[in-house]
Amino acid sequence: MNSIAEKIKNNPAIGSSWEDVRKELFTPEENAESDLRVALILELINARREKGISQKELEELTGVKQPVIARIEKGTSIPNVSTLIKLLVPLGKTLTIAPLQK
Repeated sequence: MNSIAEKIKNNPAIGSSWEDVRKELFTPEENAESDLRVALILELINARREKGISQKELEELTGVKQPVIARIEKGTSIPNVSTLIKLLVPLGKTLTIAPLQK
């Protein structure tokens, strides 16, 4: 008997992978923007964890409220540039504008 995952994978209405679905639903620009947002969030989380700083401690260092930090890290809130800079500086990070890697 086929597993649920195999049935889903073989269902042409669903597609064979998330990448296939992404390509059908979103433009390349939307996918690139999403990928950049995810990379930025992961960098923020990793930098905070590498420093051994909790979200609450980051609030104390930056003035950005812990619930806001949590929403940013969950990806449910998109911070403005000044908020990102406030969060990154105590973590020893900065924003850089660089060519996209293709």
